Amino acid sequence: MFGLGKAKGLVGLDLGSSAVKAVELKKRGDSYELANFGLELLGQDTVVDGAIMDALSVSAAIERIYTENKIKTRNVATSVSGHSVIVKRITVNAANNEELDSAIPYEAQQHIPFDISDVNLSYQSLGESSSGQGTDVMLVAVKREKILNHTNVLSQANKTPWVVDYDGFAMFNAFEVNYEVPPDAIVALLNIGASITNIVVGRGGTPLFTRDVSVGGNQYTDTLQKELDLSYEDAERLKQGREVGNITREQKTPHLRSVSEILMLEVQKTFDFFRQTTSAENTQQIYLAGGSAKIEGLGEQLKEEFRVPVEIIDPFRKVKIDPEKFDQAYLHDIAPCMCVAVGLALRSFD
Repeated sequence: MFGLGKAKGLVGLDLGSSAVKAVELKKRGDSYELANFGLELLGQDTVVDGAIMDALSVSAAIERIYTENKIKTRNVATSVSGHSVIVKRITVNAANNEELDSAIPYEAQQHIPFDISDVNLSYQSLGESSSGQGTDVMLVAVKREKILNHTNVLSQANKTPWVVDYDGFAMFNAFEVNYEVPPDAIVALLNIGASITNIVVGRGGTPLFTRDVSVGGNQYTDTLQKELDLSYEDAERLKQGREVGNITREQKTPHLRSVSEILMLEVQKTFDFFRQTTSAENTQQIYLAGGSAKIEGLGEQLKEEFRVPVEIIDPFRKVKIDPEKFDQAYLHDIAPCMCVAVGLALRSFD
């Protein structure tokens, strides 16, 4: 999306609501190799709905990741999502790149509910429109204050924000590198974070439609905390599948399902919007990412509801990992929540 140009190397730094995640990759020929990674948990309310509330805690977490993992690369790619980010596929009446560049600011005003002077704009040409009239474009607009909220924290941690991407596109990058999908297949990717879920519907290697919804892991925690009279810490443990006191699976399952049903309703709305605005085709497979991708029963519920295969994304699936340098069991365990960071790290090789 937004960047300073080509960088020699970048660390993908995902500033999520529950943790800071970092990934650094090397490229060997056509394959990728893990050079470094780190994950540092954040306290409750440090980042709320994608907005950094406690800049000191986040910058300290970034510095700890760098120190503990001996990461030297200071240029970083980060990403944003939520209601301050607008992603829309539009058709622009332009015959070449020059016409497209001059038309985008005007076109953006017609599609973005913010004052154009308050946003940063970016776009990606998707080629000639299906009607043959104009060019299809993926337009992205982000409020400047949203970008500054992230970049100021990175500067505070002595890092250079080289690229600011959208969480959903970063996830899609990681997916595209690791999975071979038929070019005409419609797939949906769900990045289920702590407070926001990014939904990206794409065909082959191209994102066609995106939507962010305010449902995530925090809602599971809040529901368990309230319904089973638990502390925040115990509700978190229970959500993650660990035992808490004498609470049985039968006691917690209905509460997990009730939140999953809210999420599924939002996924259904997204699919309906996609069919109304982009393509009448149905989604053929769902892929899950994010810290809440492994919520007990969620995959099965999605499979039952939409009658398509459901799979958790492994962003390290085709990445070479040195077993002497990295704990592979730990990497496998945290893999779903590292998708955005891996996708950001791939920006080194654009």
